[in-house]
Amino acid sequence: MKMLLAVAAGGALGAMARYGVYVLGGRLWGHGFPWSTLVVNVIGSFVLAVLIELMALKWNPSQEVRAMLVVGVLGAFTTFSTFSLDVVTLAHRNAWTPAMLYMVASVVLSVGAFLLGLRLARLALAG
Repeated sequence: MKMLLAVAAGGALGAMARYGVYVLGGRLWGHGFPWSTLVVNVIGSFVLAVLIELMALKWNPSQEVRAMLVVGVLGAFTTFSTFSLDVVTLAHRNAWTPAMLYMVASVVLSVGAFLLGLRLARLALAG
């Protein structure tokens, strides 16, 4: 139960931070290009890399704190950071083909699933 509450608390913080970036980004750059999403993805990837290295080399927080930060805060802030970690982990293992396949499949399948969801929702709502 402690783990679940830690992830939930971190998730709330991450979601609020993401919303804050979207509001600020919209004011600064407008909504013509997804700058806020780009900023969230880059910041999330950077912060996850720093946390992973810090926890591997210097800091040994409890499992609840790890889950709160990585799964909760960063998971709600951006899942792109986890995608980046997965790609780099595969690359560090010299698994270049799986890394490339994962990158391409993630983008193509996710965008394809989004388009399929739009189409199915429109069909369901139209008739």
